[in-house]
Amino acid sequence: MIEVTGLEKHYTVAEKEPGLSGSIRSFFSRKSKTVKAVDGVSFSIASGEMVGFLGANGAGKTTTLKMLSGLLHPTAGTATVAGFTPFERRASFLKTITLVMGQKQQLLWDLPALDSFQVNRAIYEISDADYAATMLEFTELLDLEGILKKQVRKLSLGERMKCELAAALLHRPKVLFLDEPTIGLDVNMQVRIREFVAAYNARFNATVILTSHYMADVTALCKRIIVVDKGRIIFDGDLSALIEQSSPAKIVKLQLESSVSREHLETYAPVQRLDGLFAELLVPRAETSRVSGRLLSELPVADVTIEDPDIEEIIGQLFQSQRVQPLPTLESVTQ
Repeated sequence: MIEVTGLEKHYTVAEKEPGLSGSIRSFFSRKSKTVKAVDGVSFSIASGEMVGFLGANGAGKTTTLKMLSGLLHPTAGTATVAGFTPFERRASFLKTITLVMGQKQQLLWDLPALDSFQVNRAIYEISDADYAATMLEFTELLDLEGILKKQVRKLSLGERMKCELAAALLHRPKVLFLDEPTIGLDVNMQVRIREFVAAYNARFNATVILTSHYMADVTALCKRIIVVDKGRIIFDGDLSALIEQSSPAKIVKLQLESSVSREHLETYAPVQRLDGLFAELLVPRAETSRVSGRLLSELPVADVTIEDPDIEEIIGQLFQSQRVQPLPTLESVTQ
């Protein structure tokens, strides 16, 4: 569904020294530099696949999505989306995709959301029957009852984001570019938006590229992630494989009924934390079942949980490791 080869986007940025003297010098002799926002990105995404597109601020995520949606013309490289060249911006292409940016809005501020929906219905030439069926479906999935006739300015951030998603998906696009769709939302609303995206993907076999700084969005929706840093891909592969490769141990958390010494706990596995009756142990993945069984049978355990390390820490470690190590390949991660 999406094929990207050697995609690049470069900008020429003017530089100026501070102060009046710097302004005068730049007036006669302006200095500039080239910034590589996207630097030779290549990947392919299958139909119906949901992929997390991760990176720090300024890594090139949004620039890549804008090129794939046709808003920006690439400096070099090629890209096809659903068989179309994005920057040609053909009408049939625009009916196939949608771009949702959590920090931007398409709804008319002073009018009810329904009025914006009607505008989109006309733009995308949606039939009355299809529009009615889609609105009924989205109203149920997003719980839009009671908010569609309110002025957009009077909606809460979560209500507005639900309406933004509905407006963007009225034409039932095959490809979704979601750029921070849950930014600023509370935990409950984030869960609601994730459930809707998952349901849409299941019902329409939609292809989704998701960027988000909330790792819960990515882990809930995406099996595969692409990580970019300074405009280049530093990882492309299975999320669970990355977790296993980067963290060969699981975290076993124990709530004890009576105190146990650190020395005794160390006989089972390395102790990461011991605070009163609470303990965290780092247990090798292959030994998790055996060690957990011993802990439960031999220690005064009131409760136990087994977790993977924080995915945000793993991504942070990945950024740091790429400063000094070669880029990992998909084959090296999955072996």
